[in-house]
Amino acid sequence: MFIIDLHYTAPLEELDKHMAAHVSYLDKYYKADVFLMSGRKVPRTGGVIIAQADSKEILEKIIAEDPFHKHNLAEFSITEFNASKSHPVINGIIR
Repeated sequence: MFIIDLHYTAPLEELDKHMAAHVSYLDKYYKADVFLMSGRKVPRTGGVIIAQADSKEILEKIIAEDPFHKHNLAEFSITEFNASKSHPVINGIIR
């Protein structure tokens, strides 16, 4: 399991120009069962994605497709963790 932490480096107006493409990117990886949860930070300085992938290297390739990454609008950091406990509702989707 991974936590992807986005920190915006561009003005929100610039990010908003790419938001529709970013949402399409997120949808693609929700359908592929890679992304489990995502959302904006409060205050809106970035975002967080909870993901599952076979390796950090695979996840780095996926992140490279994000329009926010392609256009250098955000910095991305990845934290890998071993999920030792989870709510029963999500147990069926975690691999």
